[in-house]
Amino acid sequence: MRLAADGSDSSASTASSDPSDGESPFAPFGLPTKPGTDAFWTSARTPLTVPDGDGWTTLFLWRGSSAELDFESWSGPVPLRRWGGTDCWYAEVSMPARLRVTYRLLVDGEPRADPLNPAGAGGDRSMAATPDAPAQPHWPAVGPDDILPLPDTRLRWSSERLGGRRTVRVHPVAGGGPVVLLLDGDDWLYLHPAMTAFESAVAAGELEPVTLVFLPAKDREAEFTCRPELWEAVRDELLPLVAGSGVRADLDRLVVAGQSLGGLSALYAALTFPELVSRIACQSGSFWWAPGAEELPDPLSGPVGGAIAELLRGGADLSGLRCAFDVGEHETRMLAHCELTESLTERAGATVRVSRSASDHDRAGWRQALLRDVAWALD
Repeated sequence: MRLAADGSDSSASTASSDPSDGESPFAPFGLPTKPGTDAFWTSARTPLTVPDGDGWTTLFLWRGSSAELDFESWSGPVPLRRWGGTDCWYAEVSMPARLRVTYRLLVDGEPRADPLNPAGAGGDRSMAATPDAPAQPHWPAVGPDDILPLPDTRLRWSSERLGGRRTVRVHPVAGGGPVVLLLDGDDWLYLHPAMTAFESAVAAGELEPVTLVFLPAKDREAEFTCRPELWEAVRDELLPLVAGSGVRADLDRLVVAGQSLGGLSALYAALTFPELVSRIACQSGSFWWAPGAEELPDPLSGPVGGAIAELLRGGADLSGLRCAFDVGEHETRMLAHCELTESLTERAGATVRVSRSASDHDRAGWRQALLRDVAWALD
């Protein structure tokens, strides 16, 4: 069964569901063995792709009971179909060219990583990529049972401005250097192995030694929207903690890296705290945001560029800023917001780099841009 991104049947005919016909419907994917047999499951791996016009048809398999695929951002849920009376469930999903996406299996409503896919993101997520998606050489395949390494240095931050406590981890790569402040730091600790990837990029000579500071968010909407409290707390509380940690940390060349609302916050910091933030790496910034936008039935339907565009039109001087923008090429509704912000930032005097990743609104696509853009910001 070939399914479109919204889960509807996109083919004129479907593969036979009669296992007695002696032919495997998955032979075009390199699985000629009869589905449901022990020999089939011994050789089964997913996802598998074959060309389909300008894109790809991708096969997903699941052994067990009824399940559906749940993609991050790119698609709604896609039901899997059972092959006859066997324990083989499958879907053939039409994917566009150049796509890397996070997904999970929903079994009785419970999320699970794909056990047939060695590329994971946390304990209950997997990643799929079309063959034409650019490689991500510094990011190792991480299975659902793998435990990611954690930095040795932990800072207990009790913030007077933000309230509450949080644990901020710090890792000097190759001895440390300029501080790279990673917003949504827990995602880069527990879902995607940023520590390992940065070490690999530095060892390959693609990036100078840096000191990673993993900043977790307690309330993303409160902290990452256009308010000064977070950046006052970073300036007056967090960075002095980092400086006193005993780890080499060059605060004069601070890079702030953020995605989605974190990307919005990074550019806001550069606009309102230019003495603190002069280098940013921004992936898929939520530049649709404006006060009250989250309450709208369609938050992206408001004024293009949102609150950040208004700030940029106010005569900001960003001549001291190096700003790398990236957004997923499949994020069609985000593009107008991002493109306006990119042009206004450059018009305000910033040195700007613009790129597009082979993804939708998905950390799986942003992570290679993260390494590249941090390196560029430090040039």
